[in-house]
Amino acid sequence: MSVIETTLCMSTLKTFFKDTAIYGLSSILPRIINFAFVRVFTSILNTTQFSQQTTWFIYAAFLNVILTMGIETAFLRFYSKSDDPKKVQRTAMVLLVGSSMFFCILGMVFAQGISTATGINDVLGTRMLVLTTVLDTLVVIPFAFLRVTGRPWHYFAFRILNITVLVVSMMMLLIVIPSGMSSASSFFAKPQVQHIFLSNLLASACTFLCLIPLIWKVGLSWDSMIAKELLKYGWPIMVGGLAFVINENLDKMIIPRLIDEHTNGIYSACYKLSVFMTLFITAFRLGAEPFFFNQFGKENAEKSYSQIMTWFVALGGLFMLFVVVFLSFFADIFLRQAVYKTGLAIVPILLVANLFSGIYNNLSIWYKLTDKTRKGMYISIMGAALTVVSLLVFVPLLGYMGGAWATLVTYATMAIVSYMMGRKWYPVPYEMKKIIVFIGLASLLSYLHFSLSPSSILLGILYLGIYLVIVGYIQVATLPYLRRKIG
Repeated sequence: MSVIETTLCMSTLKTFFKDTAIYGLSSILPRIINFAFVRVFTSILNTTQFSQQTTWFIYAAFLNVILTMGIETAFLRFYSKSDDPKKVQRTAMVLLVGSSMFFCILGMVFAQGISTATGINDVLGTRMLVLTTVLDTLVVIPFAFLRVTGRPWHYFAFRILNITVLVVSMMMLLIVIPSGMSSASSFFAKPQVQHIFLSNLLASACTFLCLIPLIWKVGLSWDSMIAKELLKYGWPIMVGGLAFVINENLDKMIIPRLIDEHTNGIYSACYKLSVFMTLFITAFRLGAEPFFFNQFGKENAEKSYSQIMTWFVALGGLFMLFVVVFLSFFADIFLRQAVYKTGLAIVPILLVANLFSGIYNNLSIWYKLTDKTRKGMYISIMGAALTVVSLLVFVPLLGYMGGAWATLVTYATMAIVSYMMGRKWYPVPYEMKKIIVFIGLASLLSYLHFSLSPSSILLGILYLGIYLVIVGYIQVATLPYLRRKIG
């Protein structure tokens, strides 16, 4: 790569990481605060209750994917290239209002049946699930609009508002109000799972109300041709999204059936400790997706995509090793009952699995940029099928550890298949040797620490230093421009 090309790539990367840092903060900070409530949940909920609230959020994830219909990604794709982007925005909004209102009516009317069929067995909780999902769907396009028009600080403010309301609500409903109640028969007298549901509903409602002016300013209108294009592009994304939710959550639905709710509560709580990698991936995706679309067709776009992938894997490996090194520390903070800590062995495996999931997300640009979302859908369906088969094979053999191994097998396979297909449809010169070295190094050091010295922070810091030195040397040594600057 020439000096000019390298300079251009570094300038592009600088802009990318700047926006990603803001989007990342707006995503990571709320989720970290939300994750901090795991400490509260594992203090006041038994393992069965923890499993029940996990099930609630799994169904919410399924419903969010179905109701958004892949329109968020389709909106980002067509808004950037449309001659009339406002019309794209209005039509996308009409589509989601329609899907939300239809589901809201059905959900309220048939709440009893839905509650029984899903196993939630809570009509009030089911109605709160319906309303929360509808409100979250209605703000998808406003949030996507802020991303595609380069308003990360506005995006940040609304996300912080959401998590603030959620935190205050849960603190009041789970801790403050119960401690001051004299009547033991009151709904608020004792912390319970329904209070978690209600807190999420209040936060979603507040966010929606604050975004109404943005929706009102743009307005609603219908263009059948645009709607057709959005749905054509988006429905494979929706199917892929459903497959992703299956990959992420089917283990927590199968384990209580093949083993029991108690075991699933332990598994689900320890699963939460892999959230740090998920946060990193989410932050990266929020900045990367609009960036990839905006860069498409520009000079050196493929080189930028390649560099971004390399840095993603390098930083992802660092995140993975960091979590493993301080895993005992995090477990002591967030898993308040000793019974939850018995499942910590799943965390290193899940961290590697999530890293492959992030790699797959980055590789997915080939079918999103070339409008071949159906091919991406096929990969997702393959992954979902592999998840089902792996869980049915591994869980009976390995217990809850089988859930973690099934997740790793699925995401690693999806990443490899997507890479092979992308070489044909939209070849990007990914630095595969470096990527393999970074994944292997992070995995090896994580294994050594967790197996040989899980409680030694000093030795763990040594492993982190080894990783940083090796990765830093490889990266600097292969960037002539940076080497000259440093020299």
